[in-house]
Amino acid sequence: MSERYEYVPHRLLQRRVRDVVSGGEGILMAVINENVSDDLTEQWMELAYIRGASGREFTTAATNVEPAPDQP
Repeated sequence: MSERYEYVPHRLLQRRVRDVVSGGEGILMAVINENVSDDLTEQWMELAYIRGASGREFTTAATNVEPAPDQP
């Protein structure tokens, strides 16, 4: 089995973003390509880590991330 994760470059890193699914907003801290499988079959997914106003981070699929409405 290969590594469980790797960092991915993203154009919105360190910018204010919005998760289109939950509506949550915050700063995009990282996008990580993670093996989310719990068995021998690998299943990779790009997860965005967003730090909300409370300081707590949440994740969503990287495809769900867009600039926050107040960002160009």
